[in-house]
Amino acid sequence: MRAARRTNPGDTAYAGVVPDDDGDRPARVEDVHELALTMPHVTVEHGTGDNPIYQVGGKSFVFFRNPRPDAADPDTGERYADVIVFWVDSQADKQALVQDESSPFFTTAHFNGHPSVLLRAGRIGELTRHELAEVIQDAWLSRASARRAATWLAAHPSS
Repeated sequence: MRAARRTNPGDTAYAGVVPDDDGDRPARVEDVHELALTMPHVTVEHGTGDNPIYQVGGKSFVFFRNPRPDAADPDTGERYADVIVFWVDSQADKQALVQDESSPFFTTAHFNGHPSVLLRAGRIGELTRHELAEVIQDAWLSRASARRAATWLAAHPSS
């Protein structure tokens, strides 16, 4: 089992990855790309519609999803065109992110049992850049090899 990686506001576990002067601002979609690429050993594949898929060791950890029938506006039925998928380490981590209905994270029946959460790009600003960095780093850690994860965690210790 990997060490806990979630942090509380003000925790410096990720200091140096997200500059303090930039971490409290609302997150933007551009931050997903930038933060994913700051993680080591990352490659980018392009899926359907040329959507980026960020991988470590050939395993996806963040990707931009095409509109699908399982993620749609409950009132209009219109498919969400702005869904981002983030891997998580466990079902407990997933539930921690999706159980609060006010959270911007969600899941669908299609992802039952799958270690990932969804986020609409249109709601990304509900997270700070620092919070988004934590989610991306956790996603990377959940998919990286044990050796790569241990090396990264050793270089970014909690205070």
